[in-house]
Order: sequence, then C-alpha cells, then structure tokens
Amino acid sequence: MTDKVEVYRNLHKNCWSVRDNKTGRVVQHLDEIHLRDADLVVRPGGREKVLREKRKNVHAFAKGQVTAWLSQLSEEYEAYPTKQIVYNPYLYDSFVYVTSKTPIFHAERLYLTKKGEVYVN
Repeated sequence: MTDKVEVYRNLHKNCWSVRDNKTGRVVQHLDEIHLRDADLVVRPGGREKVLREKRKNVHAFAKGQVTAWLSQLSEEYEAYPTKQIVYNPYLYDSFVYVTSKTPIFHAERLYLTKKGEVYVN
C-alpha cells in the first residue's frame, strides 16, 4: 500500500483502526502496524470537545505510509526503539515523548504495538 492511511487507537475494540486517508473509511482493524513518514495529528476542535464533555472522540492519529501489517512482521521488529511517545488530551495538546514530555509532530518510522504503545526512531 503506497497511499497514506490514518491510524488511531480504537478503545472499544482494543486495537488500531486504519482509515483510508482519502475516503475517511476504516479499512482494517489490526493489533500492530508500522508506518513511515508519519505525521502525528491532533485536531484542536476534537481535543476541546474532549475537555469540555470529558468523553473521548477520535481527534488524534498518525498519518503515514504502511511499511508492515501484523501478518507481515518479522523478527527484526521484535526489539522496538526505546523512544516511546504518547498522547493524552487531558495533559497535552500534541503527541509527546514519554521521558521528556517534548512535543513530536513527525516521525520517519512509527511502531504501533499490540500493547497500544507507540515508538519512534
């Protein structure tokens, strides 16, 4: 797949939802996915709605090109990079590095894991 997709954590299904960037339709639900050239997007209006209503909605996602689906993963992906990132609408207005809380808006490689964690290198 060469087109960009949008990937977000589906809290109801406990997996990653993959949305077609052009149509906005969910095309896949996966336990794990790896992206390249990924933008980390937080829509301010959606975040404000979460803060106002105290109810989560899909307003933050990674937009990039798929490099591996779960079925294609090999042992090279067993050791994830140590730079973990996170997004919490109640604490941050962007994705941030877990250790430094420094904002991050783009990653060359993005690893979205089975545990719901996100790593960059």
